[in-house]
Amino acid sequence: MSNMVAPDQTPVWVNEARCKACDICVSRCPAGVLGMRLDPHKVLGKVIEVIHPESCIGCQECELHCPDFAIYVADRKEFKFAKITQEAKDRAQKVRDNKFMAID
Repeated sequence: MSNMVAPDQTPVWVNEARCKACDICVSRCPAGVLGMRLDPHKVLGKVIEVIHPESCIGCQECELHCPDFAIYVADRKEFKFAKITQEAKDRAQKVRDNKFMAID
Protein backbone atom coordinates (compact mmCIF):
# COMPACT_ATOMS: atom_id res chain seq x y z
CA MET A 1 0.00 0.00 0.00
CA SER A 2 2.74 2.44 0.87
CA ASN A 3 5.71 3.59 -1.16
CA MET A 4 8.04 2.99 1.77
CA VAL A 5 10.73 0.37 1.44
CA ALA A 6 10.34 -2.40 3.99
CA PRO A 7 13.19 -2.97 6.42
CA ASP A 8 14.90 -6.26 5.57
CA GLN A 9 12.85 -9.32 6.58
CA THR A 10 10.21 -7.21 8.33
CA PRO A 11 6.53 -7.76 7.52
CA VAL A 12 5.12 -4.79 9.45
CA TRP A 13 6.71 -1.74 11.05
CA VAL A 14 5.70 1.47 12.80
CA ASN A 15 6.71 5.09 12.53
CA GLU A 16 6.43 5.83 16.26
CA ALA A 17 6.77 9.56 15.67
CA ARG A 18 3.42 9.52 13.84
CA CYS A 19 1.58 7.08 16.15
CA LYS A 20 -0.95 8.70 18.49
CA ALA A 21 -1.91 5.41 20.20
CA CYS A 22 -5.49 5.36 18.93
CA ASP A 23 -5.62 1.50 19.11
CA ILE A 24 -7.35 1.20 15.73
CA CYS A 25 -4.62 -0.90 14.13
CA VAL A 26 -4.46 -3.25 17.13
CA SER A 27 -8.23 -3.71 17.10
CA ARG A 28 -8.16 -4.60 13.38
CA CYS A 29 -5.29 -7.14 13.52
CA PRO A 30 -6.70 -10.68 13.24
CA ALA A 31 -3.39 -12.36 14.10
CA GLY A 32 -2.37 -10.66 17.35
CA VAL A 33 0.72 -9.14 15.74
CA LEU A 34 0.26 -5.72 17.33
CA GLY A 35 -0.17 -4.39 20.83
CA MET A 36 0.26 -1.18 22.74
CA ARG A 37 3.13 -0.55 25.14
CA LEU A 38 3.50 2.13 27.74
CA ASP A 39 5.66 5.08 26.76
CA PRO A 40 5.63 8.04 29.16
CA HIS A 41 7.10 10.31 26.46
CA LYS A 42 3.98 10.03 24.28
CA VAL A 43 0.90 12.22 24.63
CA LEU A 44 -1.40 9.37 25.65
CA GLY A 45 1.34 7.46 27.47
CA LYS A 46 1.48 4.55 25.05
CA VAL A 47 2.53 3.63 21.52
CA ILE A 48 2.00 0.77 19.06
CA GLU A 49 4.41 -2.14 19.13
CA VAL A 50 4.91 -5.04 16.73
CA ILE A 51 4.95 -7.90 19.24
CA HIS A 52 4.69 -10.95 16.96
CA PRO A 53 5.97 -10.07 13.47
CA GLU A 54 6.33 -13.75 12.61
CA SER A 55 2.51 -14.07 12.71
CA CYS A 56 1.76 -11.25 10.27
CA ILE A 57 -0.53 -12.48 7.49
CA GLY A 58 -0.15 -9.37 5.34
CA CYS A 59 -3.84 -8.48 5.40
CA GLN A 60 -3.00 -4.75 5.62
CA GLU A 61 -5.93 -4.07 7.97
CA CYS A 62 -3.63 -2.09 10.26
CA GLU A 63 -2.14 0.01 7.49
CA LEU A 64 -5.44 0.67 5.75
CA HIS A 65 -7.18 1.85 8.93
CA CYS A 66 -4.39 3.92 10.50
CA PRO A 67 -5.61 7.54 10.45
CA ASP A 68 -2.05 8.85 10.84
CA PHE A 69 -0.27 6.67 8.27
CA ALA A 70 2.01 5.42 11.06
CA ILE A 71 2.06 1.71 10.25
CA TYR A 72 3.26 -0.06 7.14
CA VAL A 73 2.99 -3.59 5.77
CA ALA A 74 5.54 -5.06 3.38
CA ASP A 75 4.58 -5.74 -0.21
CA ARG A 76 3.51 -9.34 -0.90
CA LYS A 77 6.05 -9.45 -3.73
CA GLU A 78 8.85 -8.75 -1.25
CA PHE A 79 7.83 -10.78 1.80
CA LYS A 80 6.33 -14.22 2.45
CA PHE A 81 3.67 -13.79 5.11
CA ALA A 82 2.44 -16.35 7.63
CA LYS A 83 -0.85 -18.17 7.45
CA ILE A 84 -3.23 -17.43 10.28
CA THR A 85 -3.28 -20.02 13.03
CA GLN A 86 -5.65 -20.66 15.90
CA GLU A 87 -2.87 -19.59 18.27
CA ALA A 88 -2.66 -16.22 16.48
CA LYS A 89 -6.45 -15.80 16.60
CA ASP A 90 -6.46 -16.59 20.32
CA ARG A 91 -3.61 -14.13 20.93
CA ALA A 92 -5.51 -11.40 19.03
CA GLN A 93 -8.54 -11.98 21.25
CA LYS A 94 -6.40 -11.79 24.39
CA VAL A 95 -4.91 -8.47 23.23
CA ARG A 96 -8.41 -7.11 22.59
CA ASP A 97 -9.55 -8.37 26.02
CA ASN A 98 -6.50 -6.65 27.57
CA LYS A 99 -7.66 -3.25 26.25
CA PHE A 100 -5.20 -3.54 23.34
CA MET A 101 -2.14 -3.64 25.55
CA ALA A 102 0.60 -6.10 24.57
CA ILE A 103 0.53 -9.43 26.38
CA ASP A 104 3.44 -11.69 27.27
